[in-house]
Amino acid sequence: MKLSTMAKLAAAAACLALAPIPGSAQTYPTKPIRFIVPAPPGGAIDILARLVGEKLAASMGQPVIVENKPGASNNLGTDLLAKSAPDGYTIGIVGGSHNINKYLFKDLGWDPEASFAPIVYTHVVPLVFAIHPGVPAKTLPELIAWFKANPDKAKVATSGRGSAQEMAAEMLQMMSGTKLLMVPYKGSSQAHPDLLAGRTALYIDTISAIQGHVKSGAVRAVAVSTAKRSPAMPNLASADEQGLKGYDANTNGGILAPAGTPKEIVAKLNAEINKALKQPDVTAKLEGAGIQVQGGSPAEYAALIKSDLAKWKKVIDAAGLQPE
Repeated sequence: MKLSTMAKLAAAAACLALAPIPGSAQTYPTKPIRFIVPAPPGGAIDILARLVGEKLAASMGQPVIVENKPGASNNLGTDLLAKSAPDGYTIGIVGGSHNINKYLFKDLGWDPEASFAPIVYTHVVPLVFAIHPGVPAKTLPELIAWFKANPDKAKVATSGRGSAQEMAAEMLQMMSGTKLLMVPYKGSSQAHPDLLAGRTALYIDTISAIQGHVKSGAVRAVAVSTAKRSPAMPNLASADEQGLKGYDANTNGGILAPAGTPKEIVAKLNAEINKALKQPDVTAKLEGAGIQVQGGSPAEYAALIKSDLAKWKKVIDAAGLQPE
């Protein structure tokens, strides 16, 4: 090889080494990070965003500004996230509806997989099968048998279209062969009075929302919706344990960035958020709110999204629900 050619190659290599990498994790972040929550304050994903955001601000040296953008079954804030610049300065957290809404709404404007770069799987929120004490059942099999024997009384409260509560009830109906009457409400605060009064027989609600009524005896808990028991209610058997094999209707979620966000920035955020999730004060606060901490790699969260999309499509197709 001629000396001049070698010199040119060496010079080119030097230029590449010195050239800045767009969005490089070595310098990121250099300005505040926007953290979108597509739900009102106070819920699971809002609690998580604020706890994680505080830790990120401390570890990354830049403010993390949490913005609640509720509306349209969480689609409003999610759409905003999908259409933000993929530079690492806008991230967002989503819940269970992220993997459901694709099949329930027309023209979303975003896709749960293609429009986002998964950062980390953050949490699982178990649901509890809570029944009115007037229902003569102490286990899930007894409840299913009672529903089959009393179809006119099989009234199940839900938190509206596409909610985790509705999907949990639809999955119960599909897997148990029961015929349930779904009664929609706008959240737990509206659903609880009718459950407590016996106007509905069952509500599959989050642990944090329903456990006060369980402890008081106002309602009876007969199963937890996750595949395994919840640390928050360790004596309550799961639906799977009670014979409904494969039942897992938890609401879960994680943190995403817009598609196209540089991989090195995603990797840095993943590492920092995993550290935050492992801090004892964060874990204690989340578990106290009935939220199970997860964590892991971006690839693991991407795989979960894919499997959840397949799971909920099967349930929605079986229920005959059509996109609106």
